[in-house]
Amino acid sequence: MPVLRQLPRWAWIGGGVLAFIAGIINAAGYMGFRHQSITNLTGSTSLLGVSLGVADGGEAIHWALSIGAFLIGAILSGLIVQQSALKLGRRYGAALVLESLLLFAAVPLLDDGNAIGLYLASMGAGLQNGMVSTYSGMVFRTTHVSGMFTDLGIYIGQRLRGLEVDTLRVRVCVLVIGTFLLGSVAGALLFRLLQERTLLIPAALTGLCGVAYGIYSQYMINSKANAAAN
Repeated sequence: MPVLRQLPRWAWIGGGVLAFIAGIINAAGYMGFRHQSITNLTGSTSLLGVSLGVADGGEAIHWALSIGAFLIGAILSGLIVQQSALKLGRRYGAALVLESLLLFAAVPLLDDGNAIGLYLASMGAGLQNGMVSTYSGMVFRTTHVSGMFTDLGIYIGQRLRGLEVDTLRVRVCVLVIGTFLLGSVAGALLFRLLQERTLLIPAALTGLCGVAYGIYSQYMINSKANAAAN
């Protein structure tokens, strides 16, 4: 019998909330003045290649900066969080607050149609995606769902063949896909009201999540320390 793995409640909640936030950000990007993805790089990399292929230097620079900004965000995640495995007490709170600041800084630039706002938002997305990396050998991403759909398809195929499936992985895929989709719906509705200022919502949410996580993490650490002392 395989060992049943569990994901802690805080990771379920955090993963769902962050995927929801990423859905809002990406929807705002698609509906914004450049109509581009912010939270994943597949399309951006293709468009960089297209720009290079047709010798459009301005567009090539834009897409290279978008990709570079996401990469810088992931680098910042590595510097702040420092570990790849989910574990309570890591510096996720600081990473979320920094993402919040990047999104807040992006809003006035996006409102003016300035592409630098897109780069700041992409940096925030890279920071978020790098922050939530792996748990018990399982890839856990919150800013894009291509891998989640691929994994879900593999698990369904395995199940149809009568093979045993890791139910934890299936549940994570469903969680991230579902909350990302809901975030995209919310982002579209918000954009009709707020336009480029839609990013104020995920900026506020990530800041609140960062502060809440920091308080919760410290409370749990103190509780364990007190329990050990007694």
